[in-house]
Amino acid sequence: MSIRRLGVGVLGAHAWAEKAHLPGYAAYERAHLVAICDLVPERAQAMAERFGIERVYTDAQQLIADPEVEMVDICTPTDTHLPLSYAVIEAGKHVLCEKPLARNARDAFAVAQAAQERGVRTKLGFTFRYSPAIRQVQRWIADGTLGQIFHVHGLEQNSQFLDPYFPLRQVPEGADWNQLIPSSIVGYGSHLLDLVRWCAGEYKSVAATMRNFVPERVVRGYGDSLQRIEVEDGTVAIAEFVSGAQGMLQTSYVAIGNYPGVELRVYGSKGAAVARLVTEFGVAETLHFATPDDVEFKRVELPASAYPPGTDLHTPWPELYYRNLVRHFVDEILDDTPEECTFYDGAKSQEAVDAIVQAHFERRWVDFPQSRPYSAETEESRA
Repeated sequence: MSIRRLGVGVLGAHAWAEKAHLPGYAAYERAHLVAICDLVPERAQAMAERFGIERVYTDAQQLIADPEVEMVDICTPTDTHLPLSYAVIEAGKHVLCEKPLARNARDAFAVAQAAQERGVRTKLGFTFRYSPAIRQVQRWIADGTLGQIFHVHGLEQNSQFLDPYFPLRQVPEGADWNQLIPSSIVGYGSHLLDLVRWCAGEYKSVAATMRNFVPERVVRGYGDSLQRIEVEDGTVAIAEFVSGAQGMLQTSYVAIGNYPGVELRVYGSKGAAVARLVTEFGVAETLHFATPDDVEFKRVELPASAYPPGTDLHTPWPELYYRNLVRHFVDEILDDTPEECTFYDGAKSQEAVDAIVQAHFERRWVDFPQSRPYSAETEESRA
């Protein structure tokens, strides 16, 4: 009996596609890599040869129009995410897009709504939702093991840009270099805001402070000399949730620690869990659990079934997590199962980013809208 395979086209053939996206598709028997597109044909051709991709394009519209491509993966620069997502949706094809989906929540909600109206499936590239440790924490929340959730902390501890000569890349085109430019909260914070919301529910209100700690840097595209740029390289925020839970978030380019440096802490009435997604000594992640009667956090070893076939804790984290993400999205499409981590979730994360930036500049608590024209209930009705 032949296996039904989903035809996939990938837009973008740079480093993240090579490390995460393409290995994920190549490893899953239900995914069929039909085409890849890049503005640099040699780069696309190299990836095609490495991963057994049938066709190479240099025009995104041609790949989107390919009749064998049923789902398009957008792994391109940030400012292309929104227009390419609209193009894929208009073509009536399913779409996975890297984050951020848009530069503001309004545009992100609009494209989520467009996908819902067109009847196509979406997924946001929130890599860390597909960590086996994070997914176990989510199961403990869902089945009541942790009880009522009191506190959720999301920490991103990464020293990638502590060295001012390591080229900074996330600078929006046209940004005013004379005022603080949100950066770590956008590039890294969007992941954490999504994870914390996944655990605690909808945000109610946030307060925040953002800072620039390294005032001079090498900026990609502006030569090799130091440039004075007040880019936000550290943010701390506190949050209140509709559920009554409290949250804390810290994202940084300059906090010493190994990439990706993500740590999620969840404290409930019946238990507490700490998932640490930091590659240390060859191990991709760790998970610890404690209870009111046994307060010392103990290491939890997950079964082999928690990991995508062919992976374990020694698999590089980009491939480990993206194999899981790819597997889930392909199965959602082929089996018509409930959606998870959609464009709507991307819009909700961007809404939180926008609120944190506003809270910093206005030096106050910022409340979240209590309703949206495109809601989680709308999405659940499609499942």
